[in-house]
Amino acid sequence: MENIFSRSVSDLAIARINRLQADTAPKWGKMNVGQMLAHCNCIYEMVYDPEYAKRHPPPNAFVRTLLKLFLKPVVVGPKPYKRNSRTAPEFLITDERDFTEERERMIAYINRTQELGAAYFEGKHSPSFGALTSAEWNVLFHKHLDHHLRQFGV
Repeated sequence: MENIFSRSVSDLAIARINRLQADTAPKWGKMNVGQMLAHCNCIYEMVYDPEYAKRHPPPNAFVRTLLKLFLKPVVVGPKPYKRNSRTAPEFLITDERDFTEERERMIAYINRTQELGAAYFEGKHSPSFGALTSAEWNVLFHKHLDHHLRQFGV
């Protein structure tokens, strides 16, 4: 898995994002490009936005246990995501989003993540999975973004 905490990988992800246009069509799925970027921004909001937990309360202990057992290996494991996989309700984006604004937010989040580095994420809490290693955060960030950039052909 590529290391999103490295400048070269972050720069490559940003270059791919910058190849997107407001009218870039998906190869699969229902989201337009602005919605996709807003969807990808949700993971970073979970980490950086203190208001996130107020808008999306974490699952209860029972659900969190199920998520850790069954979903976590898929989300932070090495296998690529399947096309048209289910999305957690708090990550569904159905309203229109401003492409330019979402692209700028995405690039800012990637830069911030790279600048903070892997050590910042070691043991950092995920509302769904509990504490994750920096390697798991890397997979989560990179694999998810790569999946959606492939969805839009970049």
